[in-house]
Amino acid sequence: MELKKHKIAVLGPIPRDTITTHNKEVIKKYGCATHTTIALSNLMGENGIIYPVTHVRKVDHEPVNKLFSVYDNVDVTHINSDADQGDVIHLNFVDQNKRLEKQTAFMNPILPIDLKDLLDVEVFVCVPVTDFEVPLETLKFIKQYTNASVVFDAHGPTNALTTKGDRFTKFWVDRDIWLPYIDVLKMNLEEANCCWFENEYELSEIENNHEIALEKLPKFAEHCLSHGLRALYVTLDERGVMVYTMEGGKLKEQLVPTIPVDFVIDTTGCGDSFAGGVAFGLFQNKHDYIAAAKYGNAMGAQRTQGKTFDVFKSLEETNKMMKDFYGEI
Repeated sequence: MELKKHKIAVLGPIPRDTITTHNKEVIKKYGCATHTTIALSNLMGENGIIYPVTHVRKVDHEPVNKLFSVYDNVDVTHINSDADQGDVIHLNFVDQNKRLEKQTAFMNPILPIDLKDLLDVEVFVCVPVTDFEVPLETLKFIKQYTNASVVFDAHGPTNALTTKGDRFTKFWVDRDIWLPYIDVLKMNLEEANCCWFENEYELSEIENNHEIALEKLPKFAEHCLSHGLRALYVTLDERGVMVYTMEGGKLKEQLVPTIPVDFVIDTTGCGDSFAGGVAFGLFQNKHDYIAAAKYGNAMGAQRTQGKTFDVFKSLEETNKMMKDFYGEI
């Protein structure tokens, strides 16, 4: 009898990216949910099935399926091109972490109907890059009809588009409506700054508003955790990730340092890869948020090491990488 395999779904766009790296190299590839899916594929191996759930353009459907065809545990049946809509994004890195973005094509949102055959999934990893791609309606559906955990990337609701295709950050003003439907929320410092706002800013504060001040993070984390989150992850680039949870009614915070790499080739998709690592860690132990952060850091570090998806390592190799740096998982 064949053993039942575990299931993880990845919700988000698979954009056709044109990337100019900080080293001035130009890379063209499919991104976002692709990184999450392939990172999870390597970690899960024969023990699970990963379902990318997304909408793509008809011209991209066959190439995307072909990309995933070398991964035996990736099921592409929930990649849909019926509407012939999908993301096309141009990324120009001005340094290792900062980039300018243009978006010239847009996917249609992932809706509950796209998940009707995935009600037995154990973890949904949501990695939207723009505010329309994974709507609140879909998170409510997951909570109502499944027993799955939801890992959600704040990159989506804190980013929007102008009519000229310029991508820009925005305040996640309706944040508290979303939080009850998210178990684990991840973001970087700039996105955190879009999620924590005062009653009124001075004009100069608005004009120079980039990254949240570190001293504001505990109060922000307490607020999020009191509204339904189980854990908040705030990545600090090369310093690591702050992990916030509540234990015994008190806030617990811990810095999990980044696994160092000798040379960074491309950071595109690091956040998406981190989300995949976190989801895998929580899949193994849904209450060990520190171990999940270590898996997230490992997959993010691996992503920086090349231009292709061959950078992602197996579970055995990843565990060794983590043990060599952290001493334990």
